[in-house]
Amino acid sequence: MTASTTRRTTAARSRITAVAAIAVVGALTLTACGDQTNSGSDTATSEGTKATGAPLFDKLPEDIQKAGVIKVGTDAAYAPMEYEEGGKIVGIDPDIAAALGKELGVKFVFTSGTFDGLISSLNTGRQDIVMSAMSDTKARQEGLDDTGKKTGEGVDFVDYFTSGVSLLVKKGNPDNITSLDDLCGKKVAVQRGTIYHDTFKAQAETCKKDGKGALTIEAFDTDAEAQTRVKSGGAVADLNDYPVAAHIAKTAGGGDDFEVAGGQTDAGPFGIAVNKDDTQLRDALKDALNAIIENGEYKKVLEKWDVTNSAVTEATINAGK
Repeated sequence: MTASTTRRTTAARSRITAVAAIAVVGALTLTACGDQTNSGSDTATSEGTKATGAPLFDKLPEDIQKAGVIKVGTDAAYAPMEYEEGGKIVGIDPDIAAALGKELGVKFVFTSGTFDGLISSLNTGRQDIVMSAMSDTKARQEGLDDTGKKTGEGVDFVDYFTSGVSLLVKKGNPDNITSLDDLCGKKVAVQRGTIYHDTFKAQAETCKKDGKGALTIEAFDTDAEAQTRVKSGGAVADLNDYPVAAHIAKTAGGGDDFEVAGGQTDAGPFGIAVNKDDTQLRDALKDALNAIIENGEYKKVLEKWDVTNSAVTEATINAGK
């Protein structure tokens, strides 16, 4: 997620109402902490996986080879990137993961939780990676919070997607919002722990400095809650990655609930987050991403979801700023 001083410039994510399912990932029932939703495929044995002849299987760490799965933390409330449909997690990220899995010879098993707890689930070993439209930022790489305080070791990112951010407002744009500066003196809604939240915080400081009226921020656990607040008129805008904002505007209420205000700003990379000490897994993911870019499977996924303008031409590590 992102913005002009957005979720990419300050700290940086990313993850609408679910629409008709296009992609379905097979389900795997796992025991997890809290109320989380799992989606993936049946666990494969290492021998069975080797038999498939996956070209990059041997690049993976031995424990993942034996398990036959890569455990993925996500926040499945962010269509079209990832959302729940029929009890399964579907979307752009699960489809890209499925293509990566074919190259690596393992299944990617998605488990849904709250966005601001995803990196913690990675650090505790509950998940192997995070794939949740998460913006790659220096702060996340270095384990810094939005005040610059060190809160963890940080993570490495394998960057696989590019997106800018856009404001989502009520249909008809009754408050005539066209930029972040138009938000001064008004109330906004946003998902807690995202870069969008950081962007709004930065804009609130700008409004205060310029004497244009206080910007009030209401933060929610999910973006769906923030959208509901905007739809009801309790807030003038939400902030989202452009593909997500455009998807919401097109589908929510049959296209009658929201619209995108202003243009797309501050394009930056989404990354697959990996523990810094798990360089073997990180590099295997990078190789797999380059492979699906080269063989055309990556392009097929983006065409399917109509997000080809967010494509990367090669895998990079920690390219976020």
